[in-house]
Amino acid sequence: MVKKSGRVVLALSGLTLCVAAFLFLFPVADHHELPDSVGQEDEHSDGQEPITPIPLEVKLDARKVALGRRLFFDPKLSHDNTVSCSSCHDLAKGGVDGLPFPVGVGRREGKINTLTVFNSSFNFRLFWDGRAASLEEQMDFQLKHPDEMASTWDEVTAKLGNDASYRRDFSSIYPDGIQISTVKDAVSTFERSLITPNARFDRFLRGDKQALDQDELAGYGLFKNLGCISCHQGRNVGGNMYEKLGIVGDYFIQRGNVQEIDYGRYNITKIEEQRHDFRVPSLRNVALTAPYFHDASASTLEQAVAIMGKYQLGVDLSGEEVRKIVKFLNTLTGVYQSEAGK
Repeated sequence: MVKKSGRVVLALSGLTLCVAAFLFLFPVADHHELPDSVGQEDEHSDGQEPITPIPLEVKLDARKVALGRRLFFDPKLSHDNTVSCSSCHDLAKGGVDGLPFPVGVGRREGKINTLTVFNSSFNFRLFWDGRAASLEEQMDFQLKHPDEMASTWDEVTAKLGNDASYRRDFSSIYPDGIQISTVKDAVSTFERSLITPNARFDRFLRGDKQALDQDELAGYGLFKNLGCISCHQGRNVGGNMYEKLGIVGDYFIQRGNVQEIDYGRYNITKIEEQRHDFRVPSLRNVALTAPYFHDASASTLEQAVAIMGKYQLGVDLSGEEVRKIVKFLNTLTGVYQSEAGK
C-alpha cells in the first residue's frame, strides 16, 4: 500500500501527466459533425463542473432514424446473414454484448472488447485506437472485418437492392436510393439517436441537489481530487482524448502476454511515443458495460477502479474509496429514450 504522505505526491504526479497530455497533445474537440443540438450549452448547467449534462434530445430526421434502426438490427449486413450491428451492440445491455470479446460471422471471436454504441456521437474519435473520425467511417471497418461482418459494400447494397421494402424506404428519403453513402447515413443517424440523458448525475448538474446521496457526492469528490477527472470529463465523461494505459506503472509488464492489440494508437500511427495509447472510453452507463478495458481484464467496476488508481494515478485505493467512486459511477447511468416511452 502507498502511504498517505506519498499518495498525494503520486496522485498529483499522475494528474500532472494526464493534464499535460490533455492540454497540449489532445485538445478536447469534436472532430466530426454532430446533430444541431449537440454542442449547445445546457440552459440549466452553471458551467462550474468539469462534466456537462447530455442534452435531453437531439434533432434528427425521424425517417432516417427509423430506416437506420431497421438496418442496425438486420443481419443482412453480414456476409452469412447471421450478425447484425445489434449482435455486438445490444441496446438492452448498455449498448455492448457483455462478452470479453465480440463474436462475429462463423462464430469467430474478436480480439478487443466492445465499446458501447450509446452516446458514441459525442466521442471525438471511434474505436479504442481512434482509427475512425466519424460514425460513417466506422462502418467500413466493422462491415469488412473478417472477424465481425466479413462483408463488402457491393454485397450489402446488392442484398438491400433485392428487397422491395428497402428500395421503397430508401427512395422515399434519398433521391439516389440505395448507395453506400445512404446506407451509412441512415445507420449513423440512428446511432446518433442513441443518447442516454437524464442520468441522476445529469439531474444533479441541472440543479437537483437531492439527486445524489452523501456517498455518491463523496465518490465524485474523490473522482475529482484523485485526478480521474483529468481524463474523464466533458459531456461523455471521457471519449475526447487519448491517454497511455500505464502512466505511473507498467500495466502490460504486470499483466504479461502482450499482444499487437495492446499497442493501441501505435498500430495506426507507428509513432513509438503512442505505443499503448488508447482513446479514453466514456464512463456514461459504465455500470452496465462490464467487462472493462480493451482487454476485458476487469470483470467488475470495483476491479476497474482499483486498476485505474494503481496504473494511472499511482494510488492504492482503499476499499471504502473504491466503494464510493463506484457509487458515483452508478449515477452516470442514463435513460435510453425508447425506455422512457419517447
